[in-house]
Amino acid sequence: MAQRTVLFVLFDGMQSLDVTGPLEVFAGAEQHTPGTYRIRTASLDGAPVRTSSGLTVVPDETLAQTDAPHTLLVPGGRGTRRPDALLTDWLREHGPRAERLVSVCTGAIRLAEAGLLDGHRVTTHWAYSDKLAHDHPAVEVDPDPIYVRDGQVSTSAGVTSGIDLALALVEEDLGRDAALAIARHLVVFLRRPGNQAQFSAQLAAQTARREPLREVQHWITEHPAGDLSVETLAARARLSPRHFARAFQTETGMTPGRYVDRVRLEHARRLLEDTSDGIEEISRASGYGTPEGMRRAFVKALGTAPSEYRRRFHPTPAH
Repeated sequence: MAQRTVLFVLFDGMQSLDVTGPLEVFAGAEQHTPGTYRIRTASLDGAPVRTSSGLTVVPDETLAQTDAPHTLLVPGGRGTRRPDALLTDWLREHGPRAERLVSVCTGAIRLAEAGLLDGHRVTTHWAYSDKLAHDHPAVEVDPDPIYVRDGQVSTSAGVTSGIDLALALVEEDLGRDAALAIARHLVVFLRRPGNQAQFSAQLAAQTARREPLREVQHWITEHPAGDLSVETLAARARLSPRHFARAFQTETGMTPGRYVDRVRLEHARRLLEDTSDGIEEISRASGYGTPEGMRRAFVKALGTAPSEYRRRFHPTPAH
């Protein structure tokens, strides 16, 4: 197996974990299977860089000294808020020579500034997805997944999702056993599915200010198979249905029905990923009632049926 060079692009103001997280994954893979990866770090001038948390990182070399890497990884961080013409020019010239372009968090902004994401579906940190989409209309930005892989381009959301993406890349290169060994060493999941949402339903919605509404939010999450009609939820909050629906949307940013839909979808996805329960059992436990009801919800929200979702994202036992 040919050795793959993984090049980490360093710059002032980068998020340290965007680099060290994936770097530990690839370093672990090299220790697991020697000769697999050659890991290099480089800044424009070879000088040490200071991360957004104040950590100083000393690169191996200047970007001008680097050979075309197999995998080129660009981290995010506060430094991406300031355009860097020299770094953009380097990425524009050398990025296409890499077999894989990878970004963590707002590193996608750096790649987009170099025109390397045009025509690709990508993700980035949820707080900057609108900006990326606005500034680069030729880029298809999906703010929901923790990472997206589209051809030679792989992009991930905030911070720790870079570890998930790196594990997925190692699994592609070396197989599941190697990736599992690294994940166990790092005490992380082998792989969170790439299309797992950056937020749970509880976090995606604002938390209501009033205690009765907050209690209803928690109750919905804990009872996805229960009667979650507006009338029932309003009674729990001791409000009229009309007052409850208006107050819930005002304080959470979504209607009660939309919130219930998200909770049920998240619950069903988790059961499909983590258990061997049957589709019919999961549909009842998640409040859909029937497999057909769950199938319609999955196709509408995710573009895939529950059975296909399980096939793609339910881990197979290690041998």
